Amino acid sequence: MITPIELVIFDCDGVLVDSERLAVRLHVAVGADLGWPLTEAEVIDKFIGRSPLSNGEQIAARVGRAAAALWQERFERLHRTAVDAELTPVDGILEVLDTLTIPSCVASGGSHDTMRRTLGRTGIHPYFEGRIFSASEVTHGKPAPDLFLHAAKRMGVDPSACMVVEDSKYGIQAARAAGMRALGYAGGLTPAQWLQGPNTTVFHDMRELPALLAQP
Repeated sequence: MITPIELVIFDCDGVLVDSERLAVRLHVAVGADLGWPLTEAEVIDKFIGRSPLSNGEQIAARVGRAAAALWQERFERLHRTAVDAELTPVDGILEVLDTLTIPSCVASGGSHDTMRRTLGRTGIHPYFEGRIFSASEVTHGKPAPDLFLHAAKRMGVDPSACMVVEDSKYGIQAARAAGMRALGYAGGLTPAQWLQGPNTTVFHDMRELPALLAQP
């Protein structure tokens, strides 16, 4: 028997806010200046869906600690400016949140400061007030299951009754490792085939989400 869904766990970047495009562009620009030329496809493959700490470790291994620290400083400064000037909600997500009746929360690799800025800028923060969890609260970020298990525990829901909405391969891997079902959003930057696999339904338009959540 399939356990009914009692909690929807949303990733933030690329699922609620359309920030991945900004991040990819900025990583490409900063990397070109600091000794690691990357294509957009390489940034999506290596960085998208991982925590800033994990990405920082990858960058330091390639260009050294000093350059990695400068990379982080430049990226964060440019990201704040881009968020204020360009960030929008993911297309269709506000309609979904307005009608969602299942309890929900956010579990993201981003920091609380970043999410306050991005979710606040797009008007999404009030939908999740007091139910926002960051990889900074756990030992291991995605693709480890720690963050999703932490969110489920804090929300008082068994992992088997959780549905994760993710747009990155690392987030989908984390959901599976946590024993949760997943909906893989392929309407952003991540190729649909990267999201396919066990206990995962891939979809391309956020407006499909209510119907997908209603399926047994």
